[in-house]
Amino acid sequence: MADLIALLAAAAEHAGGHEAAEPTVAGLGAGWFVALAMTTLILVMLWKKVPSAITSGLDKSIAEIRHQLDEAKQLRAEAEALRKEYADKIADAEREAAEMLDHARHEAEAIVKKAEADTTDLIARREKMAGEKIAAAELAAVQDLRARAAAAATAAAGSLIKARHDAGADKALVDQAIAGI
Repeated sequence: MADLIALLAAAAEHAGGHEAAEPTVAGLGAGWFVALAMTTLILVMLWKKVPSAITSGLDKSIAEIRHQLDEAKQLRAEAEALRKEYADKIADAEREAAEMLDHARHEAEAIVKKAEADTTDLIARREKMAGEKIAAAELAAVQDLRARAAAAATAAAGSLIKARHDAGADKALVDQAIAGI
């Protein structure tokens, strides 16, 4: 490694001692030729209208980007309108559902009230009918009892008349009835 460092130091001493001359053409160095080439390139580009082609390309790109931005704004406006429309539809649907639920509650309450009233009326009618049936059964029982009592009284009167009246008493009664006519 020490040999390598010594070798490098010797090369540096040898190279530092002399410089090469820069080549020139008609007294102009390499820098002048680079400047001349760049100037020529710029003049050719201006002659071929490269800057106007670049600016027209950029203008077309700008116009296309503006067109896309306008389309994007229009699409956004349409999307906002659709969002609002669907939000309104959802709100209407929720409102209608609430109204339907409220209407169903009122109908259910009305049905319950009507059922209660109908039940009360039905109970009253049934009580009245039961009372009428009881009264009719009582009347029928009373009439049956009267009929039995009348039949028993008729039978008892017939047996008493038969036992106490004979044919002679009947003849006197018949004669008396005829005389009264």
